[in-house]
Amino acid sequence: MSKIIKSLDNNGERWLLLVFYVMLVGTMFIEVIRREVFSYSSIWGEEIVRYSFIYLAWIGAAAAVKERGHIRIDVIMNYVPMTLKTLLYILGDVVMFIVALIALYWSFEAVAVSWKFGSVTHGLRISQVFFLSAVPFGFALVMLRLVQSFLRDISDLRHGRSVYEGDKLFD
Repeated sequence: MSKIIKSLDNNGERWLLLVFYVMLVGTMFIEVIRREVFSYSSIWGEEIVRYSFIYLAWIGAAAAVKERGHIRIDVIMNYVPMTLKTLLYILGDVVMFIVALIALYWSFEAVAVSWKFGSVTHGLRISQVFFLSAVPFGFALVMLRLVQSFLRDISDLRHGRSVYEGDKLFD
């Protein structure tokens, strides 16, 4: 069982991103062929692409938190001691966690309203709850990755290791 959890922890976002990306590209390809060759398009294709893109964005945000891949200006980090650098990363994670917690709380309102009134999508005619849940799902995933990042940073601080900074775009 722990192998499955470890595999999900290491590759969960990658697999979800792959599924939604293939769904997005495949549906777009089919819709372009249908539109250009058969002069016909469907509303469900546009919805699949739209909602796949929304899930891609939120899952990608969690993947970026895991890898510390969000855009940041870290010029100051080159001039501060290792301990202060770790504390600044921890502070950033705590602030981001608070923002994600607030956003998670407020994102449930749209899901609850959709659930209460039974709203469905225009083309697929399925409950919008599945698609509106992308936002709270994404924020929950971001919060999970922030907790993991926080614990990793605390461990690095305790053991005197250099803080994990992720990959840099430019050196």
